[in-house]
Amino acid sequence: MTAEHTVLDPRTMRNVMGNFCTGVTVITALDGDAPLGFACQSFTSVSLDPPLVSFCPARTSTTWPRIREIGTLAINVLAESQRTLCAAFAVSGGNKFRGVDWVPGDNGAPALDGALARVEATVETEHDAGDHTIVVARVTGLTALPSNGPLLFYRGTYGHFDRL
Repeated sequence: MTAEHTVLDPRTMRNVMGNFCTGVTVITALDGDAPLGFACQSFTSVSLDPPLVSFCPARTSTTWPRIREIGTLAINVLAESQRTLCAAFAVSGGNKFRGVDWVPGDNGAPALDGALARVEATVETEHDAGDHTIVVARVTGLTALPSNGPLLFYRGTYGHFDRL
């Protein structure tokens, strides 16, 4: 059996990949008057010219298909103080926006109060990738907001960046 066909234990892969620290985002969109959103830690800048970003929703997400259909979205980069907000958006179903302060961004997608940064974008393309989907989106707006620092995910738990 070659390395390209090796079957890896999912728990081992999760444990090893957990050594890579990531930021945490909430992807949002507005469906009429109803805000939609889900937590996502798989987010990255792809290209400066043209301005592209990527994120990876789980194929089991019930929110992503609705946001895909809308086509315009916001990626809200969470601040270290937003751990509870992250937990609310990490669950399936329910009213994730209950008690959440937000305003429509320039493209109409919910801009979450207290986020560290916001990237507004439109969906360009998608690629199937195992149990997730790779979404590439064109950036249409950028906002950096004052904050103490980012919410981080490392080895299965949340934390923050200790500044020297």
